Amino acid sequence: MVKTKIAVLVSGGGTNLQALLDAQQSGLLTDGEIVLVIASNAKAYALTRAAQAGVPAVVCSRKELGSQAAFEAAIAQALADHEVELIVLAGFMSILSEDFTSRWPRRILNVHPSLIPSFCGKGYYGLKVHEAALAYGVKVTGATVHFVNEVPDGGEILLQKAVEVLPGDTPEVLQRRVMEQAEWILLPQATQMISEEIRREKDQ
Repeated sequence: MVKTKIAVLVSGGGTNLQALLDAQQSGLLTDGEIVLVIASNAKAYALTRAAQAGVPAVVCSRKELGSQAAFEAAIAQALADHEVELIVLAGFMSILSEDFTSRWPRRILNVHPSLIPSFCGKGYYGLKVHEAALAYGVKVTGATVHFVNEVPDGGEILLQKAVEVLPGDTPEVLQRRVMEQAEWILLPQATQMISEEIRREKDQ
């Protein structure tokens, strides 16, 4: 079986990357293989996780490359070099342009820490999502895995999972619960689903 080649794009600690690596290790992710990690930040701890797992990694920093076009060209080159077929955004803090996303229809996955369409779109990332959920007073939040298109958090939804908001939650506590109960479960599931789809297409 020829596995689907996956690149994981990261910006920070890489907990979702770790969930994917663990899924690969445990046999949950059987149809795909992580062949590349791309970090937008040279200090991202996710790079250490990639090294520990023996996965090649590159840094593409928009700041250092000077423009969105140069940044996306560097990413595209790295993807081509590793013959990547599926891109997974796992805490990737840079928004990709329509020019980039249109070249990868239904081939870029993202996990967002809310139940889209709540608390999503431009400006909603990281702790800000959980701060907004608590400020609004919702009793249920969760995570969503969706395809990426030119609209931030606007692509077709693949999977969602609800997580309870508990009295006394802080944004940090809620963030952790959403990760543990939703993100780390959904992202490997969705990655396996689409990896299998791509593999079947190749087998036809």
